[in-house]
Amino acid sequence: MPKMIFVNLPVKDIAAATRFYEAIGCTKNEQFSDHQASNMVWSDAIIFHLLTRDFFATFTPKPVAEAQKTSEVLLALAQDSRETVDAIVEAAATAGGKADPRAPTDMGWLYNRAFEDPDGHMFEAVWVDMAAVSTTGE
Repeated sequence: MPKMIFVNLPVKDIAAATRFYEAIGCTKNEQFSDHQASNMVWSDAIIFHLLTRDFFATFTPKPVAEAQKTSEVLLALAQDSRETVDAIVEAAATAGGKADPRAPTDMGWLYNRAFEDPDGHMFEAVWVDMAAVSTTGE
């Protein structure tokens, strides 16, 4: 089995969360989805496993974080261009998320914007000009 990452996220409304993740480019894998979970494929190696809050709570003895109020994780998604950074942030906002909960970063060779899903999980969309990085030594 290849090395993969499964990002398990608690959500309040599984249908709304599924629509949001489809809007930002994920595909739902019905084989691992049901009334309390949506398996959302971002790439061959990255899966977002959306779980109802009650179901998520069965996997941990700790309280489930309220992502609207606290930061539990910051997930960065690499993009192919500055334009795709802007496109995913706009898609997130249109699908019920929040665009730019903090100011964008533009260093010329690095462009980064953030967005939140409807449950408050925070993402960064980032593009890096790797040729410029190796030239500047940064």
